[in-house]
Amino acid sequence: MKPQSIFYKSVVLLLLFFTFTYSQPLNPLDISIDCDGIQLKGKFYTAEGTGVFLTVILLQGFPGGEIDVLGIGKKLSEVGINALTFNYSGTHKSEGEFNFDNSQKDIEAVFEFIHQSENIQKFKIDTTRIILGGYSYGGGMALTYAANHPEIKEVFSIAGNDHGAFMKEYKRNPEMQKEIDKMFDELKAQTEIVRFGPGGTAKEIAEMQIIELNPTYDLRYCAPLLVQKRILLIAGWDDHSVSIENIVLPLYHELKKEKAENIKIIAFQDNHSFKNSRDELAKTIIEWIKGN
Repeated sequence: MKPQSIFYKSVVLLLLFFTFTYSQPLNPLDISIDCDGIQLKGKFYTAEGTGVFLTVILLQGFPGGEIDVLGIGKKLSEVGINALTFNYSGTHKSEGEFNFDNSQKDIEAVFEFIHQSENIQKFKIDTTRIILGGYSYGGGMALTYAANHPEIKEVFSIAGNDHGAFMKEYKRNPEMQKEIDKMFDELKAQTEIVRFGPGGTAKEIAEMQIIELNPTYDLRYCAPLLVQKRILLIAGWDDHSVSIENIVLPLYHELKKEKAENIKIIAFQDNHSFKNSRDELAKTIIEWIKGN
């Protein structure tokens, strides 16, 4: 099988994008985050213990779920780490419309939420250490946001998609375009899950030149902007959606080329869902956080 064929199959699987969260017996606090008048719905997993706590902003996949991300939020809270997750604009019960730029604005709104005095007190937030992380679509969005915000010092990506690499393959491969466009057409009918804004579908991203206008959606382009940050990249050896060969390792090598010194890469013998390694996944993230 040709390498481009393997890559095509991988990105088709990725753009099935439905990284729904599996049901778990969780009891987080419901939160509502204002994003320029748009209300984003989320969950806050409060750390167990006394004092103030570092906080992890945990970005969902697309369209994500309405509770935890791979069970990580709950496990973080159990070891004294706050965790906040939310639904992007235009997904699930969050208001607004979904597209790349709105997702970036959503993340900014979450940082503002965390730094509001009433929330600092309510959730006992240590604002001197906020960590940004994400899964799949959220992993790519986390790295893009970190690249554009020097104040973000620590970021982790769990099977994070490189949207620049994806769109290059989409434009190159007519067969892929056909399949992806069909998928997005089907998604448009599921308005209870996602409501697209301009530039929200792959076809519109290409037509509106979203990546060209904001090249930081291309993670390899971001490498010089990420080089000073503390980064954890997590991958699955059997992940055919965000493959180690086509997505994760090229970014890692680009970061090393830029002389990044504080980057770590971990791979699990698992697929994109990490269904067989959830406990180990959470443990890895916790150890990385506490290792600083």
